[in-house]
Amino acid sequence: MNTPYEVLSAEGQHPVKSWTRGVQFDDNAKQQLRNIAQMPFIHKWIAAMPDVHVGKGATIGSVIPTIGAVIPAAVGVDLGCGMMAAKTSLTAAQLPDSLSAMRAEIEKRVPHGRSIQHRGVRDTGSWGKAPEEVLQAWAPLHAGFEHLCEKHPFLKNTNNLNHLGTLGTGNHFVEICLDEADAVWVMLHSGSRGVGNRIGTYFIEQAKKDMERWFIHLPDKDLAYIPEGSENFRHYIEAVAWAQDFARANREVMMLNTLSAMREVMNVKFEADVEAVNCHHNYISRESHYGENVWVTRKGAVSARKGEMGIIPGSMGARSFIVRGLGNEESFCSCSHGAGRVMSRTEAKRQVTLAEHIKATEGVECRKDKDVIDETPSAYKPIEQVMAAQADLVEIVHTLKQVVCVKG
Repeated sequence: MNTPYEVLSAEGQHPVKSWTRGVQFDDNAKQQLRNIAQMPFIHKWIAAMPDVHVGKGATIGSVIPTIGAVIPAAVGVDLGCGMMAAKTSLTAAQLPDSLSAMRAEIEKRVPHGRSIQHRGVRDTGSWGKAPEEVLQAWAPLHAGFEHLCEKHPFLKNTNNLNHLGTLGTGNHFVEICLDEADAVWVMLHSGSRGVGNRIGTYFIEQAKKDMERWFIHLPDKDLAYIPEGSENFRHYIEAVAWAQDFARANREVMMLNTLSAMREVMNVKFEADVEAVNCHHNYISRESHYGENVWVTRKGAVSARKGEMGIIPGSMGARSFIVRGLGNEESFCSCSHGAGRVMSRTEAKRQVTLAEHIKATEGVECRKDKDVIDETPSAYKPIEQVMAAQADLVEIVHTLKQVVCVKG
């Protein structure tokens, strides 16, 4: 039988089903997946998405179902990182000829990037004084945060409220896009920022200490796990759930402020359907698969249950896709979260010239300086190949092409 996926398997490990036909799948990522597949608590198999590539802790683009334990490093530190997209009532013809003022206004209203902090000087990627819409979004998160701080006092000193509604760095972005009918969309990508990073890092360290204390030898120390039923497990699941709520609220505030920036610049009234195409792609979820209740860790993967809407972005300069899940159980109802890197950030900066980056992002109002070359399109797999490899996981509903891209 001809399957749409390939299988990696070896004696003493669970299989890895990979939707990687026609896309690059390097040997280091394969080995990282084989290491995870040796863990005894894996349920059935591991699913690898077409954007699969090596990650810290666990392979990015992997879906890891477990029973009785979770691996904090597989979830990672950008807890709840994900996407949000809203379709507006605007058309391409209504956008101004020059989009530089719009990009500048979005950058003004959405703190982004990171600057070195000195005494009395705030990081430009955070709020100095949180505005009213941020305080409103923080209100339903506040009690949960105080509860977490009672158990983990170090969280009080994290960037929490002052990071809500901020973009961050790396591959996080805010984009204005056009779909196949020239309708204008806003799409953005971010997660749980400083506080989520601190939660993730803390529990990864706790899991590693437990492995040492129990003399448990692993194929990779990043596969340190927390057994279900332990106090650490309860604390971890609770903290991750809160961070995922924070990440969702973070995207909602950024969307609100991006739409406000567009209205300010255009001086036009328009509607935006934020019906919450708002999906995590670094997270843990309790789900039922093959007759068992399991913990599903999606590390750079999106839930794609039948009829469920999702977002698969390309790189800056490439197309992105609004998709509908097909509910393929063999992938544990999942799909890719993007294109997936083919070059490390260091490699991209070494190999790609500024002139090549400028050419690759032609027609997009975005940063065209050497400090953003690590995010240039050629650092990623071709998104069309990635979409072709997962045709049995999702169907394409809309194809988007960015005209403005704000990077941290």
